[in-house]
Amino acid sequence: MRLLEILEQIVENGNSILLCDSDKEWEASELLENLSEMRLKRPAHMVPGLYIAEINDSGYMGQVLYRIKRK
Repeated sequence: MRLLEILEQIVENGNSILLCDSDKEWEASELLENLSEMRLKRPAHMVPGLYIAEINDSGYMGQVLYRIKRK
């Protein structure tokens, strides 16, 4: 699954969560509007209630991209 698909799913489901990186808290819709196409195509995995992490080239979870926070 790609980051784009995860963010679209969050928006479609109307989940009331914020996605937190090291700088700011984001709505999923804001990230869809502001992230580059290359970044949105990045393979990722979401652990509901905890985080969204990238999937590295070897197929393992890599860096945590966003921590999930309830509104």
